[in-house]
Amino acid sequence: MAEEKELRYDPAAIEPKWQERWATDPALYAADPVDGGKPKYYVLEMLPYPSGQLHMGHVRNYSIGDALARHMWMRGYNVLHPMGWDAFGLPAENAAIKNNTPPREWTLSNIAAMKRQMQRLGFGYDWATEVTTCLPDYYKWNQWFFLRMYERGLAYRKKSKVNWCPECATVLANEQVIDGRCWRHEDTIVEQRDLVQWFFRITAYAQELLEGLDKLEGWPEKVRTMQRNWIGRSEGTEVDFFLEEEINQGSGIREQGREKTRIRVFTTRIDTIFGATSVQLAPEHALVKDMAANDAGLAKQVAELLEEQKKAREAGDVGAIEKHGVPTGHFAVNPYNGERIPIWLANYIVADYGTGAIMSVPGHDARDFEFAQKYAIPVRRVIAPVDAAAEEPELPFCSEDGVLVNSGEFSGLTCQEAQERLGQIAKEKGIGEPTVTFRLKDWGVSRQRYWGTPIPMIHCDTDGIVPVPDDQLPVILPEQIAITQQGGSPLGRVPSFVNVTCPKCGQPARRETDTMDTFVDSSWYFYRYTDAKNASAPFDSATAQHWFPIDQYIGGVEHAILHLIYSRFWTKVMRDLGLIVNDEPATRLFTQGMVIKDGAKMSKSKGNVVSPDDMVARYGADATRMYALFAAPPDRDLDWQEDGVAGVSRFLGRVYRLVMKHAGAARTANVGSEAEAAGTSLKLLRKLHQTIAKITQDFEGRWHFNTCVAAIMELVNELTASDAQLASGEVPAPVVRELLTTLVLLIAPFAPYLAAEMWEELGGEGAVHRAPWPKSNPNLAKEDELEIPVQVNGKLVNVIRVPAGSSNDVVQATALADEKVQSRIAGKTVAKVIVVPNKAVNLVVK
Repeated sequence: MAEEKELRYDPAAIEPKWQERWATDPALYAADPVDGGKPKYYVLEMLPYPSGQLHMGHVRNYSIGDALARHMWMRGYNVLHPMGWDAFGLPAENAAIKNNTPPREWTLSNIAAMKRQMQRLGFGYDWATEVTTCLPDYYKWNQWFFLRMYERGLAYRKKSKVNWCPECATVLANEQVIDGRCWRHEDTIVEQRDLVQWFFRITAYAQELLEGLDKLEGWPEKVRTMQRNWIGRSEGTEVDFFLEEEINQGSGIREQGREKTRIRVFTTRIDTIFGATSVQLAPEHALVKDMAANDAGLAKQVAELLEEQKKAREAGDVGAIEKHGVPTGHFAVNPYNGERIPIWLANYIVADYGTGAIMSVPGHDARDFEFAQKYAIPVRRVIAPVDAAAEEPELPFCSEDGVLVNSGEFSGLTCQEAQERLGQIAKEKGIGEPTVTFRLKDWGVSRQRYWGTPIPMIHCDTDGIVPVPDDQLPVILPEQIAITQQGGSPLGRVPSFVNVTCPKCGQPARRETDTMDTFVDSSWYFYRYTDAKNASAPFDSATAQHWFPIDQYIGGVEHAILHLIYSRFWTKVMRDLGLIVNDEPATRLFTQGMVIKDGAKMSKSKGNVVSPDDMVARYGADATRMYALFAAPPDRDLDWQEDGVAGVSRFLGRVYRLVMKHAGAARTANVGSEAEAAGTSLKLLRKLHQTIAKITQDFEGRWHFNTCVAAIMELVNELTASDAQLASGEVPAPVVRELLTTLVLLIAPFAPYLAAEMWEELGGEGAVHRAPWPKSNPNLAKEDELEIPVQVNGKLVNVIRVPAGSSNDVVQATALADEKVQSRIAGKTVAKVIVVPNKAVNLVVK
């Protein structure tokens, strides 16, 4: 009993001991100098918002990155593994309103609390590179980048219809509207408002952002597909229809002889233009206002269509709306054949996509066909199959594999030929041109809230908009102000902030009172990590060039069209500014699965959050982390079960007792020769080297850390089963030393505290996390036998063992001779034997 008590695994004693030691050795997790000769490895988890406490979703994310960082340190890489805080944002501001606590105070206290949690969990971060985005030494460079973009025409101001979240009381970018609702408030419907806002011209990089996705082979295809769809490139032609008659402008009829009003449409199928039987406008199209100016009935119908669109946005998708339209009583002229066709308003056409106008070709477009059927608009065939003898397909016939019919002089051309010819004519005659459009819109970055980076612009009555000079940066966010959610930025009610002297003319002027979208902060933070204390530049270019691109980035798929697309844009801007040379921020991206409890994603709103503090107090940090890696493959959702953490804790206790029991003999032994091993020693060494090979392969490839932990468990089972031989000396001390020290090295990325304790007890040199990763001996790792499952009609009957390298005939014969298999197939006919080499045997019997 005394010995058992002495060997009891007590994480509450072991883990704080090592946490304290690591805190006194800041170089342990710091990157080496960039000119040290080691290959570099930059591993990064997405930085958190400092909400006040970590949840198990954080723990899972950071455990994945930490295991990888520790493995790469042990592999001899110079590893950069930083952490920081995405510290601006609305939650801090809302907390200030609710609790009467200044956002800075609330945020910094939360950062301190979460940092303590991370340190207690044993994450190996280099805290010397810590970045906090709400501090002036960081957001100064947000402002500096804004000015550089303004100089290049990439930051601009315009009046626009914007997304307004009434809960946040601020504007949202298009990417922050999910199914018609705010990305922060799932139940809050986003409204449309007309406001003057600042934008970043992300569309200037739309094509490059799209093309770059093909090079990101280390990113999940799901993320790349989401970005492709969001960028939404369409090739086609813009072409002008003409308004047949002049319309009342409110100030009189247009004078005769002036150029006719053009209605520009965008189409990807100009080859079908002879099949256009109407032109349809968005209710917000500029021409509609003129049409409805003296037509009260039409004006009422326009208002109804706009309301339908609003409701459709609330439901999430205007494109899925039940299609409804209104005839305007006006007509357009087709520029290719002079045909007069009616102009309609349609609720499924939006003003900010394309030109806000379409030519409707119901014979060759399913959406147009549905609309035409509803309103008895003519349907005309202008595309037929290439094979003239083929039966004419039903309309709508949407294929581009056809030839033109009923299209005047262009009849007989293939669709491709017609698209090229008709587009060329549009350009020659000045009625349009081939063009490319994108679904992606410019990034609206103005926010009417306080807790964000002040936009470094000044409004002067004499000189207009004037940039703040670089030598006046940062524009400091005032700390003591009254914060409410009433209209407009709270900064607008702070005279000491607003009132300023124009740097150009010296006259009184006003500061911009909007702050920047907080996604600005996270668009470049990982560059700042490489040179976090630089006071004269965002970072040193040579240092960033050494570390970039990020070798492995880890975070949630929910950021696919938010942070991840913004950071790619920012990287390209910095490249064009000459700060960096890389085109993309990260070579590889890993998106971890969610943590699920009681059938739902863990969240405060659902009341199902599990505190890692509670788990650490009960079972220790190592068990909490290892469970997060063991319970499911990291790319799959994890169904939280506290019993699982308890089970991992018991396993770590077994490892501790095994190592500590035999540590005395192992500590004093020399490393033995594998050639001396025989019997039990050889069997255990074979299992050890197979485990090394398995875990090394998983780190290099598929990242199934759950199978890594399972492999360690299998090894421990074999070692425990051979405990008597280890104790008796049957297994020589040098072999025991190799078995135990290697076991500790294998477990180190997953349970760092326990590994450090056992490494010290075994007399290991230096820190276990800087010890070399073990290498597998291929001769020892080679399987001497294979376990082959045998199925009968798809149901498992038994598992047979055959010598490694056995032929399919030997495997089949062994399976058929097995007693359990014989019992199952007795009296039946074996119709077929399927042997999957080295994997399985399936018997098909009748």
